Amino acid sequence: MTFPMKIQLFCLGAIFLASAASAASAEEWKRPTAHGGEISRSVGKDGNVYTGSTTRTGPNGGTYTSSSKCVGGVVDRCARSYSGTGPNGQTFSGKRVSARWPFHGRSAGSFTGPNGNTVHGFRRWRR
Repeated sequence: MTFPMKIQLFCLGAIFLASAASAASAEEWKRPTAHGGEISRSVGKDGNVYTGSTTRTGPNGGTYTSSSKCVGGVVDRCARSYSGTGPNGQTFSGKRVSARWPFHGRSAGSFTGPNGNTVHGFRRWRR
């Protein structure tokens, strides 16, 4: 095998590995819970962007749904929203965003309860 042919094979291998690493991947599963409900989860990755969603149904009719998206890098940033309905029809919802640097991070969020009141929160931390 000549030297230029080795270079061509190396470049083709590198291109194949790069395209395989950047391809989107996803995983989904569903299973029953211990007390008669059901939970399903979907997780995906496209480059350095991760997405996920969860749905949970209780045996008495309550539901919970959440979805999230994270972007990885020097600063990891995530956003998550969730909502639910209790067996008696009361609803709640919330959202949270966060950013994490190598030695510290911040997060902020809000929660709206069944009575319509909203609570806001903010947090900072250091490692």
